[in-house]
Amino acid sequence: MEPDFEDDDLRRLECDAAFDAGFSREIVKAFRKRMQLIRAASDERDFYAMKSLHFEQLDGNRLGQHSMRLNKQWRLILKLSKRETKKVVVIVEITDYH
Repeated sequence: MEPDFEDDDLRRLECDAAFDAGFSREIVKAFRKRMQLIRAASDERDFYAMKSLHFEQLDGNRLGQHSMRLNKQWRLILKLSKRETKKVVVIVEITDYH
């Protein structure tokens, strides 16, 4: 799937090895692994199949968004959309919403 970013810091976090956007090394490493999974996925069913991601659709004020686990505390928030014939994952934020 093709990723897009709502935040330029998250775009930079994926590819700039020296940039941490204020997150711990553990979170940055997990984020980069998730981005590899996102790029390799054919669609969201791949995320649901990997139970360790705890990929889930959100509701309430996050209706239309999904979350993916980075660790026990932090989640990657994203939106799924389609542009032309490509499925796109819009990376919204990294958050601790507990």
